[in-house]
Amino acid sequence: MSIGGSIGKRVAPHIPKAAPEMTHNFVREALNRAIRGVGALPPAAFTADKLLKLADGNSKKAIRDLIEMHVRYAGGQGFLTNLGGLVTAAVTIPANVAGLALIQCRMVAAIAHLRGYDLDDPRVRNAILALMLGEDDVMTLVKKEKLPATPMAIATAPVHDPDLDKIVASDVASELITKAAGKHLATAVGRRIPVLGGMVGLTADGYSTWRIGRYADREFLSRPSARR
Repeated sequence: MSIGGSIGKRVAPHIPKAAPEMTHNFVREALNRAIRGVGALPPAAFTADKLLKLADGNSKKAIRDLIEMHVRYAGGQGFLTNLGGLVTAAVTIPANVAGLALIQCRMVAAIAHLRGYDLDDPRVRNAILALMLGEDDVMTLVKKEKLPATPMAIATAPVHDPDLDKIVASDVASELITKAAGKHLATAVGRRIPVLGGMVGLTADGYSTWRIGRYADREFLSRPSARR
């Protein structure tokens, strides 16, 4: 495990006390905003359809473009919210968590839309959040029976399991907080060299978003109604 990840796992349980909004409800709201749009960001399905049109109906290219777009978004907010190191951590950790949650939810939701999934379906929404944990963590949770199945199986389950709503969102919130705390504490030198913290944030958030995008691309198999 990296130094940042190790430190993050030790301090993450204490972060919600300083930022109580970083809960499963926060993650659910981030997903809602990602799907319906917020500020300058259009709804996930709208952006997906626009990129599909620009790709002449080629969904594979549209998904590649979606991933690249959101990697840039994630890197940009990661740079800005990690510039100050520990000096500004009380403000920037929540901002980093919020920005990354919104961007990654939006990217995964857009991919799901292009593969023919209904973004209003609570099963699909739980699958989107599960995907944000990353493939390694998902498989670990499945083996430990903390998750009933993979995201694809959750999205296509015969019925919606409401017990999953809080479980998945809480795990996602914990994971995002762990990563954000680790980045800030591992770059304490950022107090003297602020740009270093920004570069760590840019690289870490961009890379994690790229990995999640690739995982979503593999995991969400096309439904009968999917775009070609």
